[in-house]
Amino acid sequence: MVVLSENERLALERLEERERPIRRGMTLHRERDRTSDIYILRKGMMMSSVLLDDGSRQILRFHFPGDMLAAASMIYREAPETITAVSDCVVAPFERSTFAALFTEQPRLTALIMVYNQIERAGLTDRLAALGRTSAKARVAAILIEMRNRMRSDVDGAASFVLGLTQEEIGDATGLTAVHVNRMLRQLEEEALIARESGRITFLDERAMLRTANYVDRYAKLNLDWLPPAS
Repeated sequence: MVVLSENERLALERLEERERPIRRGMTLHRERDRTSDIYILRKGMMMSSVLLDDGSRQILRFHFPGDMLAAASMIYREAPETITAVSDCVVAPFERSTFAALFTEQPRLTALIMVYNQIERAGLTDRLAALGRTSAKARVAAILIEMRNRMRSDVDGAASFVLGLTQEEIGDATGLTAVHVNRMLRQLEEEALIARESGRITFLDERAMLRTANYVDRYAKLNLDWLPPAS
């Protein structure tokens, strides 16, 4: 675990000085919109997605408080993905020039942001591999594990959490229909891996869930020895 210096914490606070509320279902920006701002998600959950040629939607990733949104705005004039609020959210917008200043003022902090982006990239690679090579049950189990791990603040005990996603949204993230997602959730219940009640999911056998999902913890075994010293 990396402990931020006081200067690094202040630099992050400056990125989050402005706030903008986003209601559930609203878009932060759409694919191919001209955009320049980058954002920190302060509150709520958002998702990134693209529209496919047949009109269907592929959800690429879910975003949680502390995540950086629209980082592609640093290198593209047009947004490569649509970012939508899954719940009522608050974001903190800042300009590319503000982020650019971090490279010289806070090099370790900038490096840590890059580290997080690489963790996210590895997770997206896992999702891509799962879409082509794993069963429907494994894909649904993997989404449940990802959501539980990212929503630690909402964990009751250690195994229970409010999912906050519709079956259609799970389907758009896993390449399945809502009907198929419902079938897989019921199968996980019947196998006594999870329990469901009023939108809350409880893991009954976490080890079995991890095996079912072929889950890899991308936050484990990080090599951060190369990080520059704190400013």
